[in-house]
Amino acid sequence: MNEQKDGSICGKVIAVSVSATHTFSKENQKSIKLVEGLGVKGDAHCGATVKHRSRVAQNPNQPNLRQVHLIQKELFEDLKDRFTVEPGQMGENITTVGINLLDLPTDTLLHIGTTAIVKITGLRNPCAQIDHFQTGLLKAVLDEDEQGNLIRKAGIMGVIVQSGEVKPGDSIHVRLPSEPFKKLERV
Repeated sequence: MNEQKDGSICGKVIAVSVSATHTFSKENQKSIKLVEGLGVKGDAHCGATVKHRSRVAQNPNQPNLRQVHLIQKELFEDLKDRFTVEPGQMGENITTVGINLLDLPTDTLLHIGTTAIVKITGLRNPCAQIDHFQTGLLKAVLDEDEQGNLIRKAGIMGVIVQSGEVKPGDSIHVRLPSEPFKKLERV
């Protein structure tokens, strides 16, 4: 992580992506608009209640804790010997660099660009669609720790707590929640 002299953590946006339909990959854009309480304007997952099809089938009135999906570019670097993955191709809205997103606790605030704020809700739970994109990728984005617990590496999810435009090159400043920290869980 890029820790600053004042102890804060900083990173950068390298790509922003959106898809109006429930496609696996999203198209890169010059900028995206994060809308407070809803998500990414024009994205199929934008809304106050769940938009992920399997969750809608369970209960369409659940709050949408998956308004925005972020993945760190460092994951693509880890996979590059076996897979070719570009920003947006794994369904993320924001591709970052310089922050280990998976190590951040639940409720961390990401201040992105000049006004947008994203509150981290949890880990993305990768599904079999990843293998339709590239065979074997699902196994590559899952791992186990020493105790046999599942480690999900396919990014994090969040909700928009303050609207704003986000574009490649924007800075990301991390504000950790009060301790004790809550470990990220699947949402």
